[in-house]
Amino acid sequence: MSEQQLQARPLYGIGTVARLTGLKPDTLRVWERRYSLGASQKSETGRRQYTQADLEHLQLVSALVSSGSRIGEIASSERKTLERLVEACTDRSKAQVSSKPRVVFVGEAICDWLGEHQGCLTGVSAQLASTRLESVDMEIFAEVEDVDLLVVGCDRMNSGQMRQLSQLREILAPSSVLVLQAGMSDSWLDELAAEGIANMAFPPDRAELAFHLTRSSTERATRDGINSLAELVSARPRLHTEAQLAHALTMETSIACECPQHLSGLISQLVEFEAYSAECSADSWKDAAVHSCIYAYASQARWLMEKALDMALQSHEEDAAKAQLKSA
Repeated sequence: MSEQQLQARPLYGIGTVARLTGLKPDTLRVWERRYSLGASQKSETGRRQYTQADLEHLQLVSALVSSGSRIGEIASSERKTLERLVEACTDRSKAQVSSKPRVVFVGEAICDWLGEHQGCLTGVSAQLASTRLESVDMEIFAEVEDVDLLVVGCDRMNSGQMRQLSQLREILAPSSVLVLQAGMSDSWLDELAAEGIANMAFPPDRAELAFHLTRSSTERATRDGINSLAELVSARPRLHTEAQLAHALTMETSIACECPQHLSGLISQLVEFEAYSAECSADSWKDAAVHSCIYAYASQARWLMEKALDMALQSHEEDAAKAQLKSA
């Protein structure tokens, strides 16, 4: 039997890593050559392939360099050291680092399915063990830490597989566990439920799977003191303060257009709704998915209206400058 290995997914090319870190590809190549800060994998053709862990490490380094650190002084630092250094930096540096939910998948069928549906992994940092549950080598998980979700593919269940699952759960200590099954008996489904283990039919519904992939990290964040959806969903940044909106709402104009006033009022309403939708409760994965989308769309709409307000204000300033020149 060949030696079992964990496969990291997704894998990023150097162009994607450059975009997500704000670093130039040439800089990434230099850092790899000088400081061994590079891709941990390569394709069959020799192309660099960065894992999610590689990306997050480089994001931390990039954030610190942007805040004034010297690359030579931090290049050899471990991730936890870099995280502590970033915590001491500005909010802007923190915003550059995007940690994704860590998920471990075990099972031949689910790993094969993910190979055909790789889009399901874009929002997570995944480790894949394409091995049947009953024959998995526990030693391959020795260095795996901070697992948010363990997903196990298992058509049927028996006492031996249940022991394997319990051992795997003890080693990884995931926030939650999901079993993908096909025709499992009601008695074993009840046993899983009694152990606090969720289950889904295989092949999975992609929307429901996406909910499970993000829920575990949400539960961890909530346990650590984050209770607002606004803290868990990436939103567009605010472009205008409340004072700026209030000024735009009351500003006088020499032209007939009142777009700045109307836009500022609309933005204020969207800001209120954005805050409201971030606090909406959800009783099921469908409700959670709907509310997440509503919050994201409200945030996008508010950001677009703020861009429109910028254009209107710029046009107003240009018209005012022209009118002043004429009067002079």
